Amino acid sequence: MDKSIPIKDYWYDLPPDRIAQYPLAERDRSRLLVFKDGIIEHKQFTKINEYLPRQSTLFFNDTKVIPARLYFQKETGAIIELFLLSPISPSSLVQQAMEASSRSQWQCTIGNLKRWSENTTLIKKTEELTLSADLVNREQGIVEFNWQPESKSFAEVINLMGFTPLPPYLNREAEERDRETYQTVYSHQEGAVAAPTAGLHFTKQILDDLHAKGHSTEFLTLHVSAGTFQPVKVENALEHRMHKEQVVVTRKNIEALLAARSIVAVGTTSMRTLESLYWYGVKLMNHPDATFEITQYDPYTLRNDINKEEAFKAILDILDKKDMDTVTGETSIYIVPGYSFRVVEALITNFHQPGSTLILLVAAFIGPAWKKVYHEALGHAYRFLSYGDSSILYKSH
Repeated sequence: MDKSIPIKDYWYDLPPDRIAQYPLAERDRSRLLVFKDGIIEHKQFTKINEYLPRQSTLFFNDTKVIPARLYFQKETGAIIELFLLSPISPSSLVQQAMEASSRSQWQCTIGNLKRWSENTTLIKKTEELTLSADLVNREQGIVEFNWQPESKSFAEVINLMGFTPLPPYLNREAEERDRETYQTVYSHQEGAVAAPTAGLHFTKQILDDLHAKGHSTEFLTLHVSAGTFQPVKVENALEHRMHKEQVVVTRKNIEALLAARSIVAVGTTSMRTLESLYWYGVKLMNHPDATFEITQYDPYTLRNDINKEEAFKAILDILDKKDMDTVTGETSIYIVPGYSFRVVEALITNFHQPGSTLILLVAAFIGPAWKKVYHEALGHAYRFLSYGDSSILYKSH
């Protein structure tokens, strides 16, 4: 692998008017750029079935976006904005944290922090709920929430009090309709602060069509963090510190991976989960007591002579040994040009920000042709980023 990856080589000019501010009225009417064997075609997303490998297994991320943005007004009138990042207690596991009652601590980014002293409790009230926030650790942004009635779960609390965490590049306030449109139709596990946007194009009809055409669908979970929008601020992309995200994968997912004829990742988050699973299996083959925690350096330092079947069987073995049906872990996997893909044949994804970790992932998957793909998309007036159009990209060989 190269010792330096200049981030300037993964930059392109994205005019602001190409950033989709709102989704289309019908999710599946977005455009679809198909890239395979160096050839580009322009289609509509409703035709996605026709451009999948025969008898594909598609892996979707079923995380559900939470209303992670909370606003409190002090008696002075100052507005303090809290953006939920990751749970601290009573559990660091997202699913358990969402089920918590009476109190919960989260790491947050805090807007207007200088106006909030440690001894000031922020309070927000509705007819059904009173929510208070106390600053526990200013440097780390740790906030403790308490609420009445205590019987409500934290998920219920933020659904009543919070706002949809739209991406910062949309530069607009969240609207009520974003609660539905910035959510996949199959979202299930609450905990993401950003949508797995490749999935926004799928409708129940599209999913039914997939099955009718002989394809299979699998749902795993990666709780997308705000780090997905973190820009690469260093000249050498290899010096970027990758964010950590929580993943939950089932025994059924792993059995499907072993049985799959062709594996398609719906979105970069599904891609990162599947590739992380492979490296977890590699770790288990070296150390049977290894935890499911993939660092950004693991893919470039672990042994690389293990095939995916061996790796996935190692995970099944540990599930059998521990009599478990799910495995929960964390990944900071960093997929950059030079990465060797082990699992995925095709990727369904939107068009990403210039100079981002997601552009690096796309460039790793299809090689230098990423510039041709993005040039074509810009030249054919595709809509970009979270609410924009879609593509299906085949791995370069």
